[in-house]
Amino acid sequence: MRTRCDPPCGRSELAVCGDATDKGGSWESRGCRGLSLRRMNPSDTSRYVRLRVDLVLEVPDAEALTGAALAHIEADEFMPDEERGHAESAVREDESEALAYLVDPTDLVADIPGVELAQASWSSEPVEYDPESMEWDLGEEDGEYDEETTDNA
Repeated sequence: MRTRCDPPCGRSELAVCGDATDKGGSWESRGCRGLSLRRMNPSDTSRYVRLRVDLVLEVPDAEALTGAALAHIEADEFMPDEERGHAESAVREDESEALAYLVDPTDLVADIPGVELAQASWSSEPVEYDPESMEWDLGEEDGEYDEETTDNA
């Protein structure tokens, strides 16, 4: 329950409050404490989680991949014709572009109860892959993660 002297912000917000209101002037002129900082309670705040997934896919049948991407683009009724032409051209030239049109990471979380997608970004690119190379060791076994070289979001 708010009183006249409570600042116009929620109890879980950390905000500087104390400016004028339409009805009675500033908080200071009404004898209240003036500026106040409210602590944010971790249980009252929204929780955001960054999910990182790094996949390396082998493409043994580029023709099948390209065909599937072209069919997907053709079936997209909301894609403008100009963008459709560009997308088809890109898919024919690059398997990583074809893959990008077929994979939608938002599908990973769409049916998970209790979460809402706040932001998503993804990309695909051709890479030279050597599973024995230290470059591909993300250190997952020991909890290490090299954000500088693997963060694509």
